[in-house]
Amino acid sequence: MRGAPNLPLLLLLLVLCTPLDAQRDLAELRSRAETGDAAAQFNLGRLHVTGSGVPQDDHEAARWYHLAAEQGYAPAQHGLGLRYDAGLGVEENDAEAVRWYRAAADQGHWEAQFRLGRMYARGTGVARDDTQAVVWYEHSANQGHAEAQFNLGQMHFNGRGVPLNRIEAARWVELAARQGNPLAQVTLASMFEHGVGIDQDPAIAARWYRAAANQGDPSAQVTLGYLYDSGIGVAEDDVEAVRWIRRAAEQDDPEAQFALGNMYFNGRGVARDIPEAIRWMRKAADQGFVRAQVNLGLSYDGGIGVAREAAEAARWFTRAAVQGDPGAQQSLGVMYANGDGVPQDLVRAHTWLSLAAAGATGEARSSALQGLQVIEARLSPAERAEADARREAFLPTPER
Repeated sequence: MRGAPNLPLLLLLLVLCTPLDAQRDLAELRSRAETGDAAAQFNLGRLHVTGSGVPQDDHEAARWYHLAAEQGYAPAQHGLGLRYDAGLGVEENDAEAVRWYRAAADQGHWEAQFRLGRMYARGTGVARDDTQAVVWYEHSANQGHAEAQFNLGQMHFNGRGVPLNRIEAARWVELAARQGNPLAQVTLASMFEHGVGIDQDPAIAARWYRAAANQGDPSAQVTLGYLYDSGIGVAEDDVEAVRWIRRAAEQDDPEAQFALGNMYFNGRGVARDIPEAIRWMRKAADQGFVRAQVNLGLSYDGGIGVAREAAEAARWFTRAAVQGDPGAQQSLGVMYANGDGVPQDLVRAHTWLSLAAAGATGEARSSALQGLQVIEARLSPAERAEADARREAFLPTPER
């Protein structure tokens, strides 16, 4: 018990000594860096990147990296490549990034090998060369780099730089998935789901979707929700479907927001709640999700869950129509023909109905053609020519 009164003093001494030790360590590191120690130069550069014990300074970080890189220190060469790649502390220069990635890659630096492969695959800073991309991805993948393994799988899947081989693609994607790469897990799940390059197995597909979903991947979450909704690979469970779809929707995934809106609209897995359905549908529609825009247009056109507003219906149909949705194009054409929510304009009506007829199938196409015949009878030759010209000039424009 006699030592107890001295405890606060000991703690105070420790607190005082720790900064002093750090200062001495930093001074020693700087001294070694200034005398040409490449590892010290690199580590001092890293401190300037993070601002640990020194001012955060990208220019100073790049200067120290450069000094170490010129001495052949691979981590610094890779770090300098990153600096040129992103324009941090130096002027962005893809060719310089490639040069320094290559210097580190030649020494076996797995991250530099991966990045060099990606530069070749994209044609960034170097002429696009899929064969070289595969070479560098393989070097990195064989050292266990998960993203390189996934990208190498994609090269085999698409036959880029190597003969198309879906079995080999699945092998590399699975290696990356087993390391926890969520994109690889989703891709592998899809391959199991559809039997591409691997035996079809819905249960294994669901397991890999779940692995990615548990890491927060929204595409995996919404897909897992669909699997629970349909009972594919898992026991059908609407409540569980809503749980996974909601997790993706809350990450602003538009497809999930659309799906959650439908769940509320139909009362599947949740109590039926039309205003809540409209709220989620609007979130997806605001992000440019076509099916949500069409559904909102139908809701406002029919007064379903909202007061009927023809102008608002036309606005949502227009946003979907310009993205190429035949159903929205037909609805918009009818609205222009009748002057419902928009000024009556038979030329526009003809344009949208002809686009709808070209893109639709079955009964929807027959309906669009019938409307088109009615409109054609009311157009002058000049108006018909104008409508045809607008149709020919039309190009779908996805929202960003």
